[in-house]
Amino acid sequence: MVGAGFGAAARYALDRRMSRHPSLFPRGTFTINLLGSFLLGFIVGIAPTAGLIALLGTGFCGGFTTFSTFSYELVRLVEENKLRSALSYLAASLAVGFLAGGAGIFLAGLP
Repeated sequence: MVGAGFGAAARYALDRRMSRHPSLFPRGTFTINLLGSFLLGFIVGIAPTAGLIALLGTGFCGGFTTFSTFSYELVRLVEENKLRSALSYLAASLAVGFLAGGAGIFLAGLP
């Protein structure tokens, strides 16, 4: 619960900062979710205990990232008939999110 509170506060702050420059592509949520994927991979790779994974991985990263906002923004783009942006957002979020998580695990394993 503590980790989720800090994660949500960090997400709010970063999203507000990124929203200063509006764009068709939902950059704030995209950046937050990719950073969260990377952090989760890194945390899982270095955390020595299940408790630390719960606090930082499930808590902080769970509060920081947002699937619901991603889904809302994707549906909004489709409703506004911005299909190219919607498909780009979907494909980039899935592909780069997967790579970011893998990069976090990889970097955690380096000596």
